[in-house]
Amino acid sequence: MEMIKLSLGIVISMVMTVVNAEMDHTNMDHSAMMHHTQPMIQVNEVTLTESGTDPFAVMQEAIAALEANPDTNWEKVNIEALRLHLVEMQDMTLNVDVTQTHIDNGFKAVVAPTSSRAVKSLTRVLSAHPAQMKAETGWDMQVSNNNGVFTLNVTTENAKDVAKIRGLGYIGVMAYGNHHQPHHWAMASGDNPHAGHSMKH
Repeated sequence: MEMIKLSLGIVISMVMTVVNAEMDHTNMDHSAMMHHTQPMIQVNEVTLTESGTDPFAVMQEAIAALEANPDTNWEKVNIEALRLHLVEMQDMTLNVDVTQTHIDNGFKAVVAPTSSRAVKSLTRVLSAHPAQMKAETGWDMQVSNNNGVFTLNVTTENAKDVAKIRGLGYIGVMAYGNHHQPHHWAMASGDNPHAGHSMKH
């Protein structure tokens, strides 16, 4: 009899726990929770937060920002240009084999694309990145293309930065800085910063 009472008490306790949990879930403000998962949009000064590693998330955030911006000119919007650029970012990150060695004041990286599309992507990206990196950090990047295999010599005149750029390596210096998000917004909104480059998709 004591065992039956004890078992019954345990069952009642478990049921009450489930009921309370269900009530807590029912009382949750789901609209508020969903609101917090939306990208943070500044209407007057648009700032994207996605870096580019998740192409769909980048495009979704850009579209939400365009929707929220009353100054959006939909005749200029070009999400497809942004998608193509994100393909390039995926190629330069995932579809390459990289070997790196230290050189004076920096490092050398030999970057071998693993597909013909990745060769085109690297050609396009590396045509713009050295100047961008120089303006942003003062570091130098010399790029040579030998039949689709790229050699990058990245150096600095600042002795304090040598260890940093060696630690960053190829993909680190490509990802370094805050210029990617403004570029993505420019592409999505129709002011493509790479429109003048010679390589076509």
